[in-house]
Amino acid sequence: MQINKFTDLSLRVLMYLSNEEAGHVITISEIAEKFDAPRNHLIKVVTNLNKLGFILATRGRNGGLKLAKPCADIKLGNVLQLLEHVTLIDCNHPVCPIRGVCNLKHILDKGLSMFYREMDQYSLKDVLDNQTETALIALHRK
Repeated sequence: MQINKFTDLSLRVLMYLSNEEAGHVITISEIAEKFDAPRNHLIKVVTNLNKLGFILATRGRNGGLKLAKPCADIKLGNVLQLLEHVTLIDCNHPVCPIRGVCNLKHILDKGLSMFYREMDQYSLKDVLDNQTETALIALHRK
């Protein structure tokens, strides 16, 4: 499974916001610059993450972004499931002539569920090993 660019950027935003040593208000413009991402695309990402309850976004002159909850409480499986909306197979478009008796959809759905359960064993905090965290801190200081 390959995640889409929207989900990829969403995960990067969450990782960037996880740095508690930032010491300043983090803005969309800052993240766009650091990750060389289009600002308009990032606005959509941030709006969605805010709507899903992963981040808090404050508008205005002194506004900015921060995580809505601790890193340890943000499970990767949950993030991926909410962002990806994956359906591995659609037996109705076009209509499959054996859809009533075929077991393929059930098996694929079970595999996808197992993937999300496995990813839920990891939180955003788990992603932040020493090297990753050091790289994020350096990125904040640039």
